[in-house]
Amino acid sequence: MENDVLRLVIFVGVLVLMMMLEALFPRKSRQQTRSKRWASNLSLVVINSLTLKLLGPISAVAAASYAFDNNWGLLTFLPAQLPFFLEVIVGVVFLDFSVYIQHVASHKIPLLWRLHKVHHADRDIDVTTGVRFHPLEAMLSMVYKCGVVLLLGPLALAVVIFEVLLNASAMFNHANLRLPKLMDSILRKVIVTPDFHRVHHSVYVEETDSNYGFFLSIWDRLCGTHTAQPREGHQEMSIGLKRYQTAEPAKLSWCLITPFKKRNKQMD
Repeated sequence: MENDVLRLVIFVGVLVLMMMLEALFPRKSRQQTRSKRWASNLSLVVINSLTLKLLGPISAVAAASYAFDNNWGLLTFLPAQLPFFLEVIVGVVFLDFSVYIQHVASHKIPLLWRLHKVHHADRDIDVTTGVRFHPLEAMLSMVYKCGVVLLLGPLALAVVIFEVLLNASAMFNHANLRLPKLMDSILRKVIVTPDFHRVHHSVYVEETDSNYGFFLSIWDRLCGTHTAQPREGHQEMSIGLKRYQTAEPAKLSWCLITPFKKRNKQMD
């Protein structure tokens, strides 16, 4: 319960902070008004939270505790004398890489893409885009994370820290926020910045098929999926999916129903 309260406080705090910073230092002109988009995107947060309740006690933290009690996981082979804080860091890094893999898979596997395209169809990108996911994707993501945790066996504290970092970084790197160039160039060497991730939301497939990282930026460089800047620049680039350049993706009903509609022969 304490972990849930902590994550909720951090979530609301980061959400409000990014909204304020976006208003003060916007990076890109908006295509749509905030009201309808924000209502739909934030409604998905509520629906996803209720959907995850259906999993009952299943959570990544619970999986970590179970793995620890039963001495499961690849990370149990770490040297016994390894300092506690290093165990936490190693756990966070491995979990971050697992999310990178999950993100790539959500683009490459058609069934997963049907759900994930709800996230990408947003025609504007801002802090609320970072929490815009279909409920079924949220549920599958939790099941995936539990499986990864059981396989790796990270400390429960590492899982708690990672989940907080994942949620906060998703809101930060989706924010419509202009960072000073020097700050962005320094930060993106380690973490995913708004300019780094915005490329991933381009309508051009080759740009969408890059910059998959959520927290650490190193995975895209190591795996050859890094694109430094969008071809049309951040101000002029088009956000979303070419097929859905309408007002429809801003509707909650569209977000919930679209994955179940008959698909075309090729992916959007």
